[in-house]
Amino acid sequence: MILYSWNVNGLRAVCKKPGFWEFFNQPQIDVLALQETRAAPEQLSPELLTPSGYTSFFSSHLTKKGYSGVGIYSRTEPISVSRELPVIKYAQEGRLLHAEYPQFHFLNIYFPNGQSGEERLKFKLDYYEAFLKYCQELRKTRPVVVCGDFNTAHRPIDLARPEENEDYSGFLPEERAFLDRLIESGYLDTFRVLNGDIKDQYSWWSFKDGGRRRNIGWRIDYFFTSEELKPNLVRAWLEPKMTGSDHCPVGLELEF
Repeated sequence: MILYSWNVNGLRAVCKKPGFWEFFNQPQIDVLALQETRAAPEQLSPELLTPSGYTSFFSSHLTKKGYSGVGIYSRTEPISVSRELPVIKYAQEGRLLHAEYPQFHFLNIYFPNGQSGEERLKFKLDYYEAFLKYCQELRKTRPVVVCGDFNTAHRPIDLARPEENEDYSGFLPEERAFLDRLIESGYLDTFRVLNGDIKDQYSWWSFKDGGRRRNIGWRIDYFFTSEELKPNLVRAWLEPKMTGSDHCPVGLELEF
């Protein structure tokens, strides 16, 4: 199975960018998970809402139009699909889609950003905790695959300028500590498991100051799997040449 995750920073905008439809229509893609779609289903064109070859699912912010949102395009019909964490305060922002497949639970998540103040940082950290609890419950029935924009770089190797960002949300000790605990709980950062500590590998670059051209970036988009799937991991990769968003797609191949 070929799985992709991509924060598109606006689905209605990115679909007009060069190369999007060529990427989207690759026949080898089994599941394509998108974050920051910034659109409710009723705002999408038919070619995005019901594209040939895919079944689509979306979750969007209940009150803010053009904010957050996630989508899944699947070549096969999942067993079931649910939206949002089962906690009311986390079920408003269009951040999670859970698709159940025979081999695993698949979670596509756009995690909160903590940069707008202490309140949102707390919301982000609390969301992390609720997410891990949810994963651990799901894991009792099937292995788990989690992908999306985590809005946190895990280790210094995962961003170009770690020393300059130690006091900013996205690389704070308490945010990074959650990713440590996620791994300690039995989840694998598939990119590092399969590629080791290769440097200068990023999935997000600021639009400012030519960040992408200079490769001054952060790796904040991940595929994590529960460790039961380690024998099924084939390859994990980033596609920095795919433009259209300030993030690039990240991929995972599993074999069953």
